[in-house]
Amino acid sequence: MLDIAAELQRWVEEGRDFAVATVVAVGGSAPRGPGAALAVDGEGTVIGSVSGGCVEGAVYELCVQALADGADGESVLERFGYSDEDAFAVGLTCGGVIDILVSPVRAHDAGRAVLGAALAAAGRGEPVALARVARGPAALLGHALLVRGDGTARGTLGGHPELDRTAAAQAHALLEAGRTGTVELAEDGTHCPGGLTLLVESTVPPPRMIVFGAIDFAAALVRAGKFLGYHVTVCDARPVFATAARFPGADEVVVDWPHRYLQSTRTDARTVLCVLTHDPRFDVPLLTVALRMPVAFVGAMGSRRTHDDRDKRLREAGLSERELARLRSPIGLDLGARTPEETALSIAAEIVAERRGGTGLPLTATDTPIHRASAPDGRTAAA
Repeated sequence: MLDIAAELQRWVEEGRDFAVATVVAVGGSAPRGPGAALAVDGEGTVIGSVSGGCVEGAVYELCVQALADGADGESVLERFGYSDEDAFAVGLTCGGVIDILVSPVRAHDAGRAVLGAALAAAGRGEPVALARVARGPAALLGHALLVRGDGTARGTLGGHPELDRTAAAQAHALLEAGRTGTVELAEDGTHCPGGLTLLVESTVPPPRMIVFGAIDFAAALVRAGKFLGYHVTVCDARPVFATAARFPGADEVVVDWPHRYLQSTRTDARTVLCVLTHDPRFDVPLLTVALRMPVAFVGAMGSRRTHDDRDKRLREAGLSERELARLRSPIGLDLGARTPEETALSIAAEIVAERRGGTGLPLTATDTPIHRASAPDGRTAAA
């Protein structure tokens, strides 16, 4: 439910009763992953999505029923899947299976304060994990535990005292990895599967996209990066070009030598670096630093001739074959792009393909699954 935190937090502040449906697990070609949520308030207002349209109507009715049951309404776990006999009945016509947890959240519920705190923290951009019992005894279903970035916890899952401690440790580990997933525990908190399944939703600050080179193509890439959910920084050593007025969509505009800024700023395994300078004075020292950092993506703009010259200079700078193999150059997928906007789309498409494990080919030319599920290491695997 943290993917709709801002809207839900407003409902909490207004004292509304609501029911929230959250995707717990997926199989096959399900359109949305664990953590995706849909909520319905007492007036029938709906926010969010759990399936991109396939089963929204049925999930909406489950939420309405959970609210109509009043104080007797409890959390329920429902499965929606594909039926060979009746493909267009209530189910996923794309062939997948999703398990959805539906929980009523009333104004005077004991656990509402925990959910409200999690929603508020997520809305502020703070790292937070919310662990909820998704499978297990009916008396525990839907109980929630909030875990913050420093490891402190609030709330209870309602079972054995050791269950909260173990669940908090597991949720904190997923939070540090920036992942949403499930954890199997026994009711006494031991690591024995089969007793309980916890859905752990993690929210962390948005990943960074750093665009080096304050050119017209950068302005279009800034807009594409923001659309994809990145915190976007533009960096250039030339103050006349690196101005907030030229890049109003950027979160930051920095005047500094690119390699020096990259060495001093925060990056992580989700960071995307786009080098648009195509000038050896800037991009060779910058890429020498970038290709030795544990970031998600390093791409550089330029012609084939520019790339060959850059590759030669980077080899002279001492980069290894393994380090050079990380460089996406020329940056972007082959879309035949010409304008800055088309080029930004090309670059964004390559970033998404790398992030999600896509081929970059037209779907009509492949027989691989359209939707991919998260792998244990945080990357993606075919679903």
